[in-house]
Amino acid sequence: MAKAVFLEFEQELGQIHNRIEELENDTIETGTSHRAEITRLSRELVRKTSEIYRELSPWQTSLVSRHPARPYTLDYINSIFEDFHELHGDRHFADDASLVGGLARLGEHPVVVMGHQKGRDTRERTRRNFGMTRPEGYRKALRLMKLAEKFSLPVFTFVDTPGAYPGIGAEERNQSEAIGRNLLELSKLRVPIITTIIGEGGSGGALAIAVSDVVLMLQYATYSVISPEGCASILWKDAAQAPRAAEALGLTADKLLELGLVDKILPEPLGGAHRDPKLMAATLRKALVDQLRLLQSVTIDELLEARLGRLMRAEDQRVAIGCARAHKDLRLWRSEGLGVFDGGELHVLHHFLEVHADLYGALRLLRTGGRVLRRLLGHQAEAPGDRRQLQAHVGLVDRADVV
Repeated sequence: MAKAVFLEFEQELGQIHNRIEELENDTIETGTSHRAEITRLSRELVRKTSEIYRELSPWQTSLVSRHPARPYTLDYINSIFEDFHELHGDRHFADDASLVGGLARLGEHPVVVMGHQKGRDTRERTRRNFGMTRPEGYRKALRLMKLAEKFSLPVFTFVDTPGAYPGIGAEERNQSEAIGRNLLELSKLRVPIITTIIGEGGSGGALAIAVSDVVLMLQYATYSVISPEGCASILWKDAAQAPRAAEALGLTADKLLELGLVDKILPEPLGGAHRDPKLMAATLRKALVDQLRLLQSVTIDELLEARLGRLMRAEDQRVAIGCARAHKDLRLWRSEGLGVFDGGELHVLHHFLEVHADLYGALRLLRTGGRVLRRLLGHQAEAPGDRRQLQAHVGLVDRADVV
């Protein structure tokens, strides 16, 4: 039996678990009964676990999503599907073991299934590149998608990756093209597509197999444009700020459901999917069967129209968030006094206008920005170059107002 692994915020649970194991081993070795104490400790373990998982922070949720004992794609495939036959290679360069896929059956339905696979031990993790897929992996996924379309088979994808592999070899083989091609082809694939985020959903590496008709997400999974550590390294030059970044990224299932980026959250067993993989697999199987039944009740043309609508809503959501943040910045600048902008602040304001000039729904913000700029022009600019830049951006605002 594998040794239980407890995360940094679960140390109290680890102590209780270890004490239960000690009593059970003593019972086996000496024959002494510790039933009453084991029962009490077991109840205490359940109570403490419930308390901790009721108030998980986004950073703690990120740690749970990466738990080394968490079920991976092949675990779910073997538990949920029958007659799985794995297919290998992209027919161009090589086979990428970080993304697995093939033909299977879900009950009476023949399907195509694929997903990221991280690996359990050091040897397997190295072979599977820790779940970070290379271009040949995404091209293999595309080959399977096209095979599904040819034979009218539903597609099931499972997302669990820190992100696409950023190595030199991957870039030489055009990683960005492979991801972009998958996004395009998935958006118009004429079969039902159901995606489940089972662990980490990192950046374009996740999205390359996640443009679908339905997106399910496990309760303690994450889905984000970048990892908390990566975000912290960029914003604060310090990966130790990852908990702060996790709060800002909004990567948890409840936040993503609120934003409309996922369709349904699947509850996990107490303590996470790794505490009871069989129960989690049973819950997921029922959800997949239900969603497949719903999707098969509509025509392919209706599915494609709805899939496009999902993408457009996601874009509208991105724009709305960007506009709200920009409006907040402008209010802050106005409240702090318009005549005290130094060169760096002027650069930030110029950048804001350039970025947000073409955003849908940003005209009101640009008019506000125009009033700010015109009032700034009433003050003495520190240098003629600053004044010329301000005048140029007033012209930008005027053009946007005409659109």
